[in-house]
Amino acid sequence: SWDTSDWESAWDNGDNKEEEAAGEETTGQNALWLQDCVVSLSPCSDLLVVAREQKAVFLSAKWCTDNSGREEMTLAVSWTGTLSTEEGECVSSSVCIPLASQKRSSTGRPDWTCVVVGFTSGYVRFYTENGVLLLAQLLHEDPVLRLKCRTYEIPRHPGVTEQHEELSILYPAALVTIDGFSLFQSLRACRNQVARAAAAGSDVIQPPPLAYKKWGLQDMDTIVDHSSVGIMTLCVFDQMKNASILGGFNASVKGSPPAMSQYVTVGGGPYTGFYYAVEGSSQPLLSHVALAVASKLTSALFSAASGWLGWNKNKNEEEAVQKQKPKVEAATPLGIRFGLPDSRRHGESISLSPCNTLAGVTDDFGRVTLLDLARGIAIRMWKGYRDAQLGWLQVPEEQSDRGFSPSASLPRRHALFLVIYAPRRGILEVWAMQQGPRVGAFTVGKHCRLLFAGYHLMGVNSVTSQGWQLHTQQVCLLDPITGALRTVNIPFHLALSDKKSERAKDMHLLKRLTNILKNREVEPDILESEAKNVLLDIKHPAIKKQAMESLLSNKNAPVSCLSNIMCTLYEALKQQDPEEVDPALFQLCSSQLKLLQLYTDVQQLQSTSDTEVYSENVGTYSFSLSDELSRVGPTLQRYAQFTSRPSVSFAQDSPDSPLPAQAFLSQMECTEDGQLKVIRGTETEWNQLGNFLFWGCLCGNNPIQNVCDTLQKAGISPQQLLSLLMTVWLQREKEVLQKTEETVRNLHTLLIALSNMKGAVEESWDPQSVSPWWQQVRSTCIQSHNAAAALLAAFVAHCAAKASISSHADSKLQSEWEAVSLELEQWVVCVKQLEDVLVLQTLMLVPPPQGAGGSAAAAQCSIKTLLEGGTGGIADSVSKWVFRHNLPPERLKEIIQRREDNNAEGKLEQKLLVAVCQQFPHSLSPDLLFAHCCWEYVVQWNKDPEEGRCLCWAVEHLKLVSSPHIQLGISTMMWSTFIVKRFSAAAYLMEKVGKAPKDRLCRRDVGMGDKAVTCFLGCCVQLLQILMEADSAVEEVAAPELSVEEAWFGAEGPASIAELALEQKGVHYPLVQHHCLLASLLHAAMTFSLRVKPLSLFDSKGKNAFFRDLATIQLMPSGDMDPGLISLRQEFLLRVLTGWVQADWWPSLCLELGSLLQINPDILRRHLVCELYNQGLDLRAEEVMLEVEDKDVLGSQLLVLTGQRLCYSLLHSQSQTQAAMELLARLPPTLCTWLKAMDPSELRCPLVPLSQISRLVSRLIEILPENHAQYSLALHLLEAVDVLTTED
Repeated sequence: SWDTSDWESAWDNGDNKEEEAAGEETTGQNALWLQDCVVSLSPCSDLLVVAREQKAVFLSAKWCTDNSGREEMTLAVSWTGTLSTEEGECVSSSVCIPLASQKRSSTGRPDWTCVVVGFTSGYVRFYTENGVLLLAQLLHEDPVLRLKCRTYEIPRHPGVTEQHEELSILYPAALVTIDGFSLFQSLRACRNQVARAAAAGSDVIQPPPLAYKKWGLQDMDTIVDHSSVGIMTLCVFDQMKNASILGGFNASVKGSPPAMSQYVTVGGGPYTGFYYAVEGSSQPLLSHVALAVASKLTSALFSAASGWLGWNKNKNEEEAVQKQKPKVEAATPLGIRFGLPDSRRHGESISLSPCNTLAGVTDDFGRVTLLDLARGIAIRMWKGYRDAQLGWLQVPEEQSDRGFSPSASLPRRHALFLVIYAPRRGILEVWAMQQGPRVGAFTVGKHCRLLFAGYHLMGVNSVTSQGWQLHTQQVCLLDPITGALRTVNIPFHLALSDKKSERAKDMHLLKRLTNILKNREVEPDILESEAKNVLLDIKHPAIKKQAMESLLSNKNAPVSCLSNIMCTLYEALKQQDPEEVDPALFQLCSSQLKLLQLYTDVQQLQSTSDTEVYSENVGTYSFSLSDELSRVGPTLQRYAQFTSRPSVSFAQDSPDSPLPAQAFLSQMECTEDGQLKVIRGTETEWNQLGNFLFWGCLCGNNPIQNVCDTLQKAGISPQQLLSLLMTVWLQREKEVLQKTEETVRNLHTLLIALSNMKGAVEESWDPQSVSPWWQQVRSTCIQSHNAAAALLAAFVAHCAAKASISSHADSKLQSEWEAVSLELEQWVVCVKQLEDVLVLQTLMLVPPPQGAGGSAAAAQCSIKTLLEGGTGGIADSVSKWVFRHNLPPERLKEIIQRREDNNAEGKLEQKLLVAVCQQFPHSLSPDLLFAHCCWEYVVQWNKDPEEGRCLCWAVEHLKLVSSPHIQLGISTMMWSTFIVKRFSAAAYLMEKVGKAPKDRLCRRDVGMGDKAVTCFLGCCVQLLQILMEADSAVEEVAAPELSVEEAWFGAEGPASIAELALEQKGVHYPLVQHHCLLASLLHAAMTFSLRVKPLSLFDSKGKNAFFRDLATIQLMPSGDMDPGLISLRQEFLLRVLTGWVQADWWPSLCLELGSLLQINPDILRRHLVCELYNQGLDLRAEEVMLEVEDKDVLGSQLLVLTGQRLCYSLLHSQSQTQAAMELLARLPPTLCTWLKAMDPSELRCPLVPLSQISRLVSRLIEILPENHAQYSLALHLLEAVDVLTTED
């Protein structure tokens, strides 16, 4: 037998659930009070019922805070009262049944708990946890001896009969079983009615009937306890054997064995009785509690019976029924099949195992007998257990154990233990079944009560239990003296034997270690001693390794503690026979010890503050580096100003947080040759490791040479150390820029120290070739987005490389000449590129003004990203910046011109933009920058077409491009990539609806609102005009030469926008003009909301040419147009002139369109003159009148307009004077009739001063020839107006 102290000790430290019972009971001198009480505990441990005679106390679980501030679960009194209602009756048995929740979201917690109490009067009553009576049943007129419950159990493997839920009630000579489903529904219905009755203020709750079976148990003298084993089916052999014994030689055997319910009783004569009730031999009864029920219940069984049960009677009948006792049904006789006869022995209690195959029986001789229920025999007996109390524990195999189990693929195994509490000896024992040893014993009080429910939640079935975690305890011990309720937990491996047990013991030790490590409050000394013991006790290498790994990965263990444990383990392994020790385990142990030593050494170096400076490096450092630093100083200051802005980060990701030993160990591994290798994990882990090793050195807090020596001795390769150093340097850019001089000096010292390590710079390196060591530094700088730190690192590395090459040359050549080296050439280019990137990145970091349209995120740039961005990468970055800052095109033009004037006054961002343009004279030439800005804006517009401003600004940027070749190419690309699809959609939509479309249709077909469409069409007109102008100018100017700066020749990536523009084919001018004409018509129609079918204004050739590639030659309309089309076009343009109110450029545009559309421009001018007079704009009308050729027709049109004006002032004006009326009477009849026929409502501005009317009539007389038919009418008008004016 081996030590079980580890889990026995857990007994004392377990969670105590306090029981605060009624005061007079706990303070009594006699501790035996509990023995006289009926005690029952819910399997969920949340409700305890203590009852004696007529009174009962219900205790419910709740959280309380003790004196030390720790929260713990306690059982506090929730209800006390008297339960008995009949005279002289006492409580004889009770059981607490948790009822499952019906909600879909339930995970296995009970909805509520029902307390079932049996009385000496034969009544069984059901209560809520608050003591409210739900149901009272009198099923037999003898005292209730025992109440037992059976609930649904998930079958562990196929072939196990699924058991029905039931409540069984034992009387001295009868057994009643109530169907669990029926009981569950009735209790829910009653509880709902209680709630309704409470809400309505009524007290009368009427119970529905219950389905039950009642057996009269025969052939046994006395019965004191029972177990309902459930439904069982005999095998064929047993069936034949029974038939032969019962029926003799000629007995017939049925085809299929019948299903039977098995009941086992204990008492006397015989000592144990076995009863079998064949299913279907007795019909279920309905309890005759025929009282009125307020609402019908849904069970079909109850509905069918409702008629003859007489529900819904009137009140007088109810009272009469209540006074008389309910009718008690007769029992169905059930004969005993067989028993265990022992005339002197009397059974006292029986306890059924969770698997329903075994039962433990206690008797008056102080024996505990184990029964095999299937065979009906006693298989084991314990003696010396007087007044014993029994419980069962079924323990599933742990998942972690299964990996080592040969039956890993089979269902989970379960171990069965019998728990025996012997009150006379005050001992609790645990025995393994069936013939296993005693696996544990605890000394407990002599007055405790062992509480074993033997069931779980009621109302669960195979469907609802899917995925549930049933939170139930199996065995608990209640101690009345301390008030503690303890649970019994047994590890699965105690049921195993031999080797399996050893492995299981190892697993248990591992679990114990895990629990210790989880406890944060454990003292380091205790942790150390416990961990040592566990690691030394574990036998299996695999489990030992697992334990070691979990110890080393634990964050609570201090380094000293880990080192001591590993040392002890290492020594223990060394002393063992080498053949018995697992080599992998030994290797792991020694390597982890080495790593812990390294961690401790570095930590100790950090705590020493003696820093040293190396004189041999000072000379090389001071002369070359300080000049470079002073040269880029102002740029660094500006850059630091933008990077030092506050930002949000998590504390645990902070580079200043100390690196735990566990993180250090997880990033290091030992190679077979004893060297150390750093494992590249996440970015954060890598940064933390670098900070741990080098940040102290860079700040000047740690001795650099000592740190480097320690790391070299540990065997970490210089390349990995260099990578870590560069990572720290680049990551901590903000801190570096705060004390540049000091950190740069320390970086220089560190780089020299690392370069001098063995294996850093190759012995055979020829200065004429590129060194992999320095190339590693360069490639890190090239990829870094931290421009300032990368530039400083490049300065330092350049300086160190130069010194290294010089010393190399001295040793080889012994000459004064400086070695010309490819290495140094590459450093010069790298430094120049980094300076450029720094200036560009500084500009990128300028935050956009509040309310700017662009996004706030600044672009990150490095040499790598710029080279990969191709020749246009730099211009592309700046164009994105321009967009983000909402810089208007004209403003950008001014800033660029200022660059050329070398006048750098203005805001900071303007200065920075000028500085960037000077840094990249070729990549950011004005044409290239405007081209990229134009493209950026049109791309952004395409993302959100409602932002018409973006497209307008794209066109404005395009106008600023001076080279017609680039202009032409970009216009063509814009048109084909972004514009033509939406443009054609707008044209087809307008053609379809025959007018300017409304907002909803525009959004559906064109993808933007009606206002955005108007703006878009205006931009289309401008774009096509730029395209035509550029096409005309291309012949006169040579194509521009595009170049880049010398340092940036290595760009590999997409071609720039300008290069793509220059590759575009030319366009077919008439086709562009044709599209421009359509764009103007569409824009006019949208602006003035006119009715028009724009494509119908063109013939079939014209329609076919639309939306084709502008570079192709299409068949265009030629010759004279169809007069019908021309009249349609004329009518449209006249409507445009009529609609024109605000914009001055429309009349001139209409005249231009007129000539393109083959319309007589004189008609348009005459219409325009009339419209201007109509509007009251007489002076503007006189200007246009000078250009009209056909004055006769114009005179006739204006004569009508004059008549309308005069008619309004004489007949329709508010101020009709007597003089006006007299004048009207004096006028010639013809003129008077003509005036009255006029309709002044057609005038948009009828109220015009008389002087203007007089001037218009004078113009009329000038225009009309004397032989004109209406000349005399004009003279009469002039006379009338003169009279009016003289009278005014």
